[in-house]
Amino acid sequence: MLPVILSITTFFSTLTGGITALRNQKRLNLIMGYTAGVLLGVVAFDVLPEISNITNKYNLNITHSMVALVLGFLLFHILEKTILMHHGHENQYGEHTHPHAGIAGAIALSGHSFLDGIGIGLAFQVNNTVGITVAIAVIAHDFSDGLNTVVFMLRHKNRSRNAFKMLLVDALAPVIGAASTLLFTLSQSWLAIYLGFFAGFLLYMAPATSCPGPFQRLLTKHHRHDHLGTVFIFIVTRFA
Repeated sequence: MLPVILSITTFFSTLTGGITALRNQKRLNLIMGYTAGVLLGVVAFDVLPEISNITNKYNLNITHSMVALVLGFLLFHILEKTILMHHGHENQYGEHTHPHAGIAGAIALSGHSFLDGIGIGLAFQVNNTVGITVAIAVIAHDFSDGLNTVVFMLRHKNRSRNAFKMLLVDALAPVIGAASTLLFTLSQSWLAIYLGFFAGFLLYMAPATSCPGPFQRLLTKHHRHDHLGTVFIFIVTRFA
């Protein structure tokens, strides 16, 4: 039940990000930069070392995990560019926004958050240390998910009330995802591949969080604070 309990924290993280977007944009650059550093630190100091430990302990081929890492990076890159392609070129044609496009984007983000929850649950199947560290990364990252959901809804002329409803859906998604992992388990070989895939996802999201795309163009200079999150995760993993 620990993965589910920790995933509930992501609910409040996502909710806080969305409410912050609804109310103001002050000092968000500090938080977004810190979040990017956390994601990078989790990959470097926890996920990749754990892949090495699992592959050595069970005599597995580490290449499979590294292929999964590349696929994870490319998959989320393609998905984001596909979802945002229309939105990203709208400024070339003047005012061109549709409420349903905002809803579609928010639903896509909710699906992404569902996978975040699955990530937490599967990380706990490796061990508690990896699970807690991944949970920290997801909790930090979900603040930006909440922010993105609201900003995308509002930019497409949806009402604040509807934006808040989609924010609630996005906030609940990782809790449901984490709970779903209580219904199945993976072998060590598949967990090693999963960790590679998840590392690729985090490596893509770290610069995407620090250097905002269409969802976050109003936020700048996040990279100045990346190192704070990375140092934090380094300290956490040393004690763990």
